[in-house]
Amino acid sequence: MKQQIVLPKFNQLLGQMGENIKLARKRRKLTAVQVSERAGIARSTLYLIEKGDASVSLGAYFNVLRVLGLQNDFLKLADDDEFGRKLQDLELLGK
Repeated sequence: MKQQIVLPKFNQLLGQMGENIKLARKRRKLTAVQVSERAGIARSTLYLIEKGDASVSLGAYFNVLRVLGLQNDFLKLADDDEFGRKLQDLELLGK
């Protein structure tokens, strides 16, 4: 499998997401072992998720969010496509 390359400035976004996941786990007073077992992943994978590692599968991220009760947050990804709508509006207006 080809490793994904993420530019450094975007790695910060992944790192923030991982930190958000870690904070959500701690707010629920769940241990890393509890979450990793319930998500069906290795403890080391949860560690990578909480660091925002780009090499972890999207399915693993989803399962952790599911365990935390945040699975509907997945629906927010690319939900508000402001740039895409502007491009579409320009095309519709013939500009």
